[in-house]
Amino acid sequence: MEQKESIRWLENLRQSTDLLAAPGRCVHIGDRESDIYELFCLAEEVGTHFLVRTCVDRLAGDGNHTIADEMDEVTVKGLHRIEVKDDKGDPDEALLEIRFRKLRILPPIGKQKKYPALTLTVIHAQERGTPKRRTKIEWKLLTDLPVQSRKDAIEKLGWYALRWKIEVFHKILKSGCKAEESKLRTAERLVNLIAVFCIVSWRVFWMTMLNRSSPNALPQTALTDPEIRLLDHLVKDRGGDHSRRSTLSRYVVKIARLGGYLARASDPPPGNTVIWRGLSRLTDIELGATIGPKIVGN
Repeated sequence: MEQKESIRWLENLRQSTDLLAAPGRCVHIGDRESDIYELFCLAEEVGTHFLVRTCVDRLAGDGNHTIADEMDEVTVKGLHRIEVKDDKGDPDEALLEIRFRKLRILPPIGKQKKYPALTLTVIHAQERGTPKRRTKIEWKLLTDLPVQSRKDAIEKLGWYALRWKIEVFHKILKSGCKAEESKLRTAERLVNLIAVFCIVSWRVFWMTMLNRSSPNALPQTALTDPEIRLLDHLVKDRGGDHSRRSTLSRYVVKIARLGGYLARASDPPPGNTVIWRGLSRLTDIELGATIGPKIVGN
């Protein structure tokens, strides 16, 4: 195991749990790459929790059948309707059939002398019907957390659905900050740089999502007063918008326009890329506005 690339999942679980110093409060959520039996055992060893999407049909019960065999016998425990997007980005709905059962899960045959059997809960969420313009939703999750009702299962599905946000965060870190292109030669300097990039990436992502969840919040929620004044000076409101109440959404759109966002009535809310570009320009302009008077005077 130590010589496989998947060891990083175990190292991440151990290190992050140690850093947070509250293993019982942590839930480690992973996609199918983290469907590793050693990870399940390590979570039990350190007293933390996990919610993983599975790709392996493991042996269950007495070992004469698999998880799939057991789940085929489970009746639908409830329905759950969710909002999704099709392949073109248009809104759509999916009706999920939810099944769950607590099972005795066995380690792989070659590892049964090394690892114990575990009692875990399997959650299956399968879309009813076949959608025309996107892939059918079929999630198979495995967790050590208690799931005793439809409400519990929906809660865990909601947690897993949030997993894509960390992928977006890493995309900003890599594509926006270009962390992988750093030419720093020592680990200490690289760690310091990535620490700063993480804060920047978080702000870009947070601002993007905050604009969608709380568009009418005050702009001071995410911006400083100098940034607000600069945006008012640099990006003029359109069509008499200057009379509108000052909101976070109004200023996020101004930032996005600095990054190339056209802000047409039919355009979707600005995404991470245009907000990244806009914030980069705004930061440079703010720096110039700050040091300019000291160099050239008023």
